[in-house]
Amino acid sequence: MVLDFFDLKNMRKTHPAWRLMAAENGPLVAGFLDSVFRENNLRRIEESELTMRLEDYLYRLSESGADQEFPRSAGEYLDEWARNDRGWLRKFYPHDSDEPHYDLTPSTEKALQWLESLFEKTFIGTESRLFASFDLLRQIVHGVEKDKDLRIKELKRKRTEISQQIKEIESGEIPMLDGREIRERFIQFSRTSRELLGDFRAVEHNFRELDHSVREQIASWTGEKGELLGAIFGKQDSITQSEQGLSFRAFWDFLMSSGSQDELSMLLDKIFELEELKDLTQDNRLRRIHFDWINAGEQTQRMVARLSRQLRRYLDDRSYYENKRIVSLLDNIDQNALTVRESSPQGVFFNIDGFRPNLQVPMERPLYSIPVKVELDSLIIEGEDTVIDTSVLYNQIVVDKLRLQRNIKKELADQSQVSLGNLLLKHPLEEGLAELITYFTIAEESSYAVIDDQIIEKVFWIDHIGRERSAKVPKILFQRKLKDDK
Repeated sequence: MVLDFFDLKNMRKTHPAWRLMAAENGPLVAGFLDSVFRENNLRRIEESELTMRLEDYLYRLSESGADQEFPRSAGEYLDEWARNDRGWLRKFYPHDSDEPHYDLTPSTEKALQWLESLFEKTFIGTESRLFASFDLLRQIVHGVEKDKDLRIKELKRKRTEISQQIKEIESGEIPMLDGREIRERFIQFSRTSRELLGDFRAVEHNFRELDHSVREQIASWTGEKGELLGAIFGKQDSITQSEQGLSFRAFWDFLMSSGSQDELSMLLDKIFELEELKDLTQDNRLRRIHFDWINAGEQTQRMVARLSRQLRRYLDDRSYYENKRIVSLLDNIDQNALTVRESSPQGVFFNIDGFRPNLQVPMERPLYSIPVKVELDSLIIEGEDTVIDTSVLYNQIVVDKLRLQRNIKKELADQSQVSLGNLLLKHPLEEGLAELITYFTIAEESSYAVIDDQIIEKVFWIDHIGRERSAKVPKILFQRKLKDDK
C-alpha cells in the first residue's frame, strides 16, 4: 500500500489513534489506559472502578512533580476520552448491569502497540523472525501445490531430515538452543500473543458495527419485511464468511479443543521453568494468556448471539403489529356493517365469480338429546382398611450437586480442563436428564467454565430400566483455577 499525502492529511484529523498521539494530554491517556487495560488484559471495567483508578493515577503524577497540571476531575477526563470526536474509550452498558462500563477501542489498541514498540528491547530478534517468514512461505507454496509427485517428494525430504535427527539423538548428539535463541523466540511469542488479544477487539468491533447497522435499518425500514431480512442476513454472512470471520472461526475451534488446551498449558509451564528466561517470565500474564484468549473469544461469540436476538425481537415485534392491524381492519368492517345494515342497496350490487353456495340440509342435523343431570351426593363412603404404600413418596429423584462438583474437581486435579463429554465417560449419569441439567447449572454459575453453543457433543447414559439414552448438548469445558485466582 502506498501512503497518499491527502489520505494521511485527512487521517490525521479523523483517526482516533493519530489524534491520541497528537493530543496535549497524550502521555496521560496512553500511560493510564495501558496500565489499566493492556497490563491486566482487561476487556471491560466499571465506571466507578475506572474513575477511582484515574484519581489515584492523577494523584501519583502530582506527587511525583509532573510539570503538566491536570485541573479537571477524573470523571470529566473519562467523558472526554469516550466522546465520538476522541474515540479512545468505548462506553457501554452490559446486559447484566445498570452501571456504565469502559473498554479500549481498536484504534487506541493500535496506538498503544505502536508506542510500546518505540521502547528499545534487549536485542532485535532477526533470526526467529526470518525462520518464521520462511516457514510461512513454505506453508503457502506447499499448501497450493497441485502436483502430487512434488508434494510426495517434499514429504519424503522432511521424513529424511527427521530420520537423520533421530539418529543423531540416539547417538548422543542432542542439539540444544542457546540462551540467546531461547530469549529471542520467547520475546517474539510474547509480542505476538499480546497483539492477538488486540485483534479480538478489532473483530468484536466489526460485529458491533454490524449490530448498529441492523438496529438503524430496523428503526427506519418502511418496505417489505422479506427485503429487510435479506439485507440483514446478507450483511451477517459477509462478516462470518469473510476472511477475517473464517480465520476467527478456525482460531476458536482450535483453541476450544481440549488437546490444544492441554498442550498450551504444558508448554507454558515448561517455558516458565527455564533458567534462561527468569528475567523475562516475571510477568505471570503470559502464563495464563490462553485463558485470556478464551475469555476474549467468548465475548466476541456473545456479540454474534446478541445480533441473533435482535433479529428475533424484530420478527416478534413485526408479527405483533401485523396482527394488531388485522384486528383493527376487522373491527372497522364490523362498524361499517352496522352502519349500513338498515339501508341495504337495491338490485345486484356485488358479484363473486366461482362462489359456491353453502347448502344446509335440515335432515343432517342431529336429533335433540336430553342432557344428563349429575346428582351430587354429600354422603362420604368410608373406604376399606387397606394399607397404602407410602414409600413412593420417598422415591423422588434428588440430584446431589456437591457430588457432581467433586467429580469435576477430581478430574481437574490431574488435568487443566475437562469437557463434559469426557467427564461423563468416567462418571456416568446416575439420575439421567436431571443430573445432566445440574451439570449445566454448575457451568453457568462457575466463572471457570466455558459453554460453546457452536460445538455439539452427544452424551449417553443408562436409565433405571436399563435402556440407553442419549442427548445432544452444547460443549462445556471446565477449567482448573490458577493458584493466583483462588
